[in-house]
Amino acid sequence: MKTYDVVIVGGGIIGGSIAFDLARRNLRVAVLDRQELMHEASWAAAGMLSPAPDCPAAIPLVPLGRASLALYPKFVAAVEDASGLRTRYRAGGAVEVICHGDAGRELSTLVALHRGLGLACEPLRLEEARNMEPALGREVQAAALLPDECSIEPRALASAVLAAAASAGVTLCPGVEVNSLARDGNKCVGVKVSSGEHFHAAHVVLAAGCWSSQIPEAAPYAPTVPIRGQMVALRNSGMPIRHVLRSERGYLVPRGVESPQTVVVGSTVENAGFEKRLTSGGIEKILSAANELAPELAKAEIVETWSGLRPGTPDQLPILGPVDFDGLVFATGHYRNGILLTPVTAKLIGDWITEGRTSIDWEMFSPLRFLGDKADRSATAR
Repeated sequence: MKTYDVVIVGGGIIGGSIAFDLARRNLRVAVLDRQELMHEASWAAAGMLSPAPDCPAAIPLVPLGRASLALYPKFVAAVEDASGLRTRYRAGGAVEVICHGDAGRELSTLVALHRGLGLACEPLRLEEARNMEPALGREVQAAALLPDECSIEPRALASAVLAAAASAGVTLCPGVEVNSLARDGNKCVGVKVSSGEHFHAAHVVLAAGCWSSQIPEAAPYAPTVPIRGQMVALRNSGMPIRHVLRSERGYLVPRGVESPQTVVVGSTVENAGFEKRLTSGGIEKILSAANELAPELAKAEIVETWSGLRPGTPDQLPILGPVDFDGLVFATGHYRNGILLTPVTAKLIGDWITEGRTSIDWEMFSPLRFLGDKADRSATAR
């Protein structure tokens, strides 16, 4: 039997960053993943760092997203210093455009919503928008600048977090599938893996993304489902795109500002089970939105296509915190916001495990919410 202070189930960006945080607090940590580390939602993401809600259900998440965005510079600095690798974190804002409908009214609604949520948002005259982004298409009828938004390259971040965790002493275990949790009465004391081996730990962190619901003892607290997203990367040899660009149909995330420039384009949102594949309809939808935003991209070379599985939840909110038995903490179900919420999730889980408290109220994200009226919510107040 192997013994650690903390065993983390799930080696994506959330699990890896929690491990790095805990190791810096002098805990012995192991990260277990059923496949290659960092090779699911983390690897497939576009890297937009936007706390703005993409639907009404995501509005309760805005304060947590704002807190995480504020932590990003310090988080990136720590990861880059420990790993010696660059994450390609980039500030500079995003531009959101409206191409259809009553653009003037929709722009007013967009600005009012953002400002009401404490998010900076500045309406732009079309002339200003085109000066900022000459590549914008003629279909654009209105635009707004979101000056505080940032982006990062998820694969670079993933590599840096893994290297940082390893340098801090974390034991990384790819290809180790957790079958069940080990319990001793009312306490989780570790995990059992497919090889029959036991990993003993004072604390277990469940950060297995959409696979969290596949662990029997975890399923009632984490009813996660896979939500497929298809993506495309283009090589843009024309006028570089300077900001993240978004519309109601899709988004463009530039990598650097030099030509030729890689531009990541996305994305689909599909209930397709655990099936990762590309479809002609999905790629057509993505490229149509990209070409509307920036028509010159119709000439760009397609250099990569891929898909990934996001961890969805019934209410589209993450699953964070302890449950009604000791030793188990959840950090899963981040859906489309895993990259954004990485720093704040790592801090919250680290604070809970080492101090028994957090600086941010996370009760609305509690795993106990899925147990209904029978939930003993006292666990979140301990």
